[in-house]
Amino acid sequence: FRHGELRVVRQVFTAAGGQIVGSEKTPIQETNFGVYMEKALQAKPDAVYMFQPGGSPSIAFVKAYVERGLKQAGIKLIGTGDITDDDILNGMGDVALGVVTSHHYSASHPSALNKKFVEAFSKANQGMRPNFMAVGGYDGMRVIYEAAKATKGAGGQALLDAMKGQIFDSPRGPMFIDAQTRDVVHNIYIRKVEKVNGQLYNQEFATIKDVKDPG
Repeated sequence: FRHGELRVVRQVFTAAGGQIVGSEKTPIQETNFGVYMEKALQAKPDAVYMFQPGGSPSIAFVKAYVERGLKQAGIKLIGTGDITDDDILNGMGDVALGVVTSHHYSASHPSALNKKFVEAFSKANQGMRPNFMAVGGYDGMRVIYEAAKATKGAGGQALLDAMKGQIFDSPRGPMFIDAQTRDVVHNIYIRKVEKVNGQLYNQEFATIKDVKDPG
């Protein structure tokens, strides 16, 4: 966990009446999760919440979750969208089916703008599927471009001021730049991994609108 994220999860979950029966911190590049899964299985929680920054650790974690029997025991796996990142999801295989995550972007987001973005990104990157970092880069360039156009290349403070308060449609959905914090405000989607046309996707089934940085 990132420390700030762990703090928010604990505060919100326990305030809503939830009970945390155990927690573990693992090395950032850990790929052997057998011991941790055994501890979780013995604790018999309703769910295991995890954060991993994508890549090999996430793939290993999800596979261990299934291989060690947690899924079969009815223990749900939930977490942030990093663990089922769009560019690694298919590589996880069917063990990822049913994993529930929250995140601000999925390549399967059902908007015309996102479908156009996914198609263009895939064409430019040898069939690769865009992930949340790709859409972040796309939106960041859009904010800079619109601010530069509005200020006619003035730069400096004028450019920063022109970025504040921007409201626009993104492939992720509606968003704006908070004028006070200069952070993004956007929707957070609750997703479940499902198979669509032979491929795995994070399918959105609920939306939390206009979420600000809880930190």
